[in-house]
Amino acid sequence: MSNIQKAFEHGKAFIPFITCGDPDLNTTADIVRAAVKNGANLIELGIPFSDPTAEGPVIQSANLRALSGGVTTDKIFSLVEELRRDVKIPMVFMTYANVVFSYGAEKFIATCRDIGIDGLILPDLPFEEKEEFQPLCKKYGVDLISMIAPTSENRIARIAKQAEGFIYIVSSLGVTGVRNEIKTDLASIVKIIRENSDVPCAIGFGISTPEQSKKMADISDGAIVGSAIIKLLEQYGKDAPKYIAEYVKTMKSALLTN
Repeated sequence: MSNIQKAFEHGKAFIPFITCGDPDLNTTADIVRAAVKNGANLIELGIPFSDPTAEGPVIQSANLRALSGGVTTDKIFSLVEELRRDVKIPMVFMTYANVVFSYGAEKFIATCRDIGIDGLILPDLPFEEKEEFQPLCKKYGVDLISMIAPTSENRIARIAKQAEGFIYIVSSLGVTGVRNEIKTDLASIVKIIRENSDVPCAIGFGISTPEQSKKMADISDGAIVGSAIIKLLEQYGKDAPKYIAEYVKTMKSALLTN
C-alpha cells in the first residue's frame, strides 16, 4: 500500500489544497498544521506557476501573490522538510509539468522523495504523455496521481487500471472554483473506476460547503477543497490559519456524519 492510501483507511478523507507562499511560507506552514490538527487526512500543496491553466481566478491570484512574494521551488522544498518534523499525514504536490521540467525532472522527483512528498499531481499532463514522468516517479517511489474528468469517457477504465496513490476526479468541466451546485453524473464515473481499480478516489473542483463535501464523499472516498480555502486566505492573509482551522473542522465533521 502506498503511503497516500493510508489517508483513506479511516473513513472518508478530507483533502485541503493550499498554495505555497500565499501570503508567505510561514503562513503556509501554520495552515498545514492547523488543517492536520482539525482532521485533514492528506494535504495538497500547490507550487505556484505563472500560467496555471486549470485554475480559476481565486487560485490564479494566489499563485501570483506567492510568486510576487518571492516564493521558489527550493524554498517550498525547505518548507516541506521543516513540516515533516511533525506532520505525519501524506502530502502531495500539485503543480504544472513546466515547473518540473524547468527544475529538472529527475532532480525534482528525487527531492520529493528525500523531503517526504508522497505524490505528484500535474493537471496539464495528459494521460497519454505520463510516460515523461512515470518511470522517474517509480524509480523514486513518488505516486504520479491520475486525474479523471467528465470528458475522460472511454478512457476512464484505462486511467483507473494504471492509477496509483489516489485518483483525483474532476467534478465539473472548466477551471477550479466554487460552484453553487455540481451537476456531473459522478456516480457513474466512480462505478467505472471501482470496476477497474482498488485505488481510492476523491472528488475536487467546486466543493465549498459541508453539504457538497458530504455529497461528494458519499459517492467517492473523499473530498478535495481548494478555492474555498484560498478565499479565506485572500480575506484574512496572515490571520487566515485560525479561520481555515475552523473551516477544515466543519468540512471534516460533515464527512463523518452518516
